[in-house]
Amino acid sequence: MLYPSIDKILNVVNSKYILVHVSSKRSKQMLEKRHFQMKEKDYVNKKELGRALEEIEKGYVKIV
Repeated sequence: MLYPSIDKILNVVNSKYILVHVSSKRSKQMLEKRHFQMKEKDYVNKKELGRALEEIEKGYVKIV
């Protein structure tokens, strides 16, 4: 099962297309700069894309 659930994230972001764009951009930032919004032990996912989705769900990434 994927974490976080797409249903939970779509309550924060109202469009799947925006979600894909923002999560891919944030995961690339994580790969390049190794900058994380949370402590690494607090993430459930090990890969950057999953971690980006976790940050979006928890509100660390603001979508304007």
